[in-house]
Amino acid sequence: MEKRVRVVVQSSDHLSQAGLTSFLGARPEVALVDADRWADAEVAVVAVGRLTDEVVAGLRRSAKGARVPVVLVLDEIGEADVLTAVECRVVAFLPRAGATGDRVLRSVLAAAAGGGAMPPAMVAELLDHVRRLQRQLVAPSSERGRLTGREVEVLRLMADGLDTAEIATTLSYSERTIKNVFYGITSRLNLRNRPHAVAYALRKGMI
Repeated sequence: MEKRVRVVVQSSDHLSQAGLTSFLGARPEVALVDADRWADAEVAVVAVGRLTDEVVAGLRRSAKGARVPVVLVLDEIGEADVLTAVECRVVAFLPRAGATGDRVLRSVLAAAAGGGAMPPAMVAELLDHVRRLQRQLVAPSSERGRLTGREVEVLRLMADGLDTAEIATTLSYSERTIKNVFYGITSRLNLRNRPHAVAYALRKGMI
């Protein structure tokens, strides 16, 4: 008998949970595992409305605990969310409107085999990000150490003691955007946390 793929299903709504569980559970290629046994699965199918901070946090916790590829079924995803999702081990994106049972199954089997499924626009976004990283790697260290205008604004407000929500309100950005800006600063400059980032910028005369 052909080996069955162990799949865990998690959804933000009971209807999607029931539908995915019913369909996948009836397939001979799939063996469902309980939601609290994520580490025992070979593939996770996660259905959500959109990639909120709460969803990302949950995916990151799961990714740390188990290296399980994720098939993500969702209503919408922004370009800025693509890299975040990939960092959370998402290997396939399926718009909910077109997520038929067969498409979900094909994505699950592809993920189990080390593949994935991603719309062309998302592939383009990831390629653009890779190109930006390549430019940063070959740029002089002085170039890598520079901050964009938006990054300077964020760090100045952090230095003034504002929290993420207050900075977002002041600059008319979403909290997600502010978090992404700060993550970009700390990742690029190898900084540990907010005080370290502010101290670095002050020491370098950037703010």
